[in-house]
Amino acid sequence: MDRKAEIEKEYQNLRQIFSILEQNEFNLISGLLEETAYQKVTLCEMREIMSETGMILIHPHDNTKQKALPIANEYRRTANIYALNIKQLYSLLHKLDDEQQDAFDEWLKESDNYA
Repeated sequence: MDRKAEIEKEYQNLRQIFSILEQNEFNLISGLLEETAYQKVTLCEMREIMSETGMILIHPHDNTKQKALPIANEYRRTANIYALNIKQLYSLLHKLDDEQQDAFDEWLKESDNYA
């Protein structure tokens, strides 16, 4: 599967998770979902490269001399951004669950008062 198709597949997965949102709320976060999908695919590609190259170069005659490869720094930076995005998206879902639970709890309390 090509890169664009992988990103689209991941975006559709995220879109499905957030399908509970109203359309205007979804429109607000759709850019973040697209960016998160892009980052996930990019991280997978970087992991494939690093499985072949590693994250550091070690001097062949002196193991104490090491140099981080640029992809290692990019991977770490992208992984941090991806994690922050997921945290934000997860907190949005958790907030929705709490709001729905609060409304349900209120309804239960009202029902108990009438019983």
